[in-house]
Amino acid sequence: MNHRSETVRILRTVLALVAGNALYSLTVVLFLIPSGLITGGATGIALAANRLIGLPVSGVLLLVNVVMLVAGWILLGRRFALSTLASTFLSPLTLAIWEELFQDYVLTDDLILCTIFAGLGIGVSLGIVIRTGGSTGGMDIPPLVLQKYFRIPVAVSMTVFDLAILLAQAVSSPKEQVLYGIVLVFVYSTVLDKVIMLGEHRTEVKIISTHTDEIRSVILSELDRGVTLLDAEGGYLRQPGQLLLTVISNRQLPRLEKLVHAIDPACFMVVSEVTEVRGRGFSLDKNYRT
Repeated sequence: MNHRSETVRILRTVLALVAGNALYSLTVVLFLIPSGLITGGATGIALAANRLIGLPVSGVLLLVNVVMLVAGWILLGRRFALSTLASTFLSPLTLAIWEELFQDYVLTDDLILCTIFAGLGIGVSLGIVIRTGGSTGGMDIPPLVLQKYFRIPVAVSMTVFDLAILLAQAVSSPKEQVLYGIVLVFVYSTVLDKVIMLGEHRTEVKIISTHTDEIRSVILSELDRGVTLLDAEGGYLRQPGQLLLTVISNRQLPRLEKLVHAIDPACFMVVSEVTEVRGRGFSLDKNYRT
């Protein structure tokens, strides 16, 4: 990787981390704080402290993040702590900025709208941060410590911590806001999964035919796509053969089917959608060889 490419990659990572944390903080200020919705994680602790004793959300969030960062440095090592460093300070910083800009501003009083847009904002922002390889820090750290020292699964301990934080907020929140808060958790969890898996969708095609060479040639010449040949064996007659594997754009599928069926109408074809493809011809330029 040349110096320019590395610089561009670092710049994109920094911008994504800033954008992700800024969007997360903006979502908290515009939808979570005015509506009184409950949520999990370090933000949930900060919101609970704000509603119970009036402490600023950004200040409590910074305190929780720094404490967790130090614990992660001591218990999980310096490398892990460095990966959480950016979000540890970016999230409270951007939150303080948005609090100042939108002080006492209420975008909407509708709890349903607040739940939906808070879920979208949190899910998208966390997805952006995680896709860059960064960590959101905060309450992500205790489950990792418990897994390392006590072999407690991360998913189990993270769920327990989130439930405890939700219950702490439920004590001082109206029942309606608690119920919508539970819906919020499901919404942002679903959106987060979608954003993490977001990519340039492609179509993977597997073809089993007795006309392997002809199909391979037509894919290379007519579609300008690569083909991989895999050794295969029929499960019924145990006849040896070859399986063709190719990845094409979604729009090329109808043309591929027409070309292949013109050669072998009885071929066996399996079509699958893939979320992202990396390598020559997709994320890298094509390299033609004679």
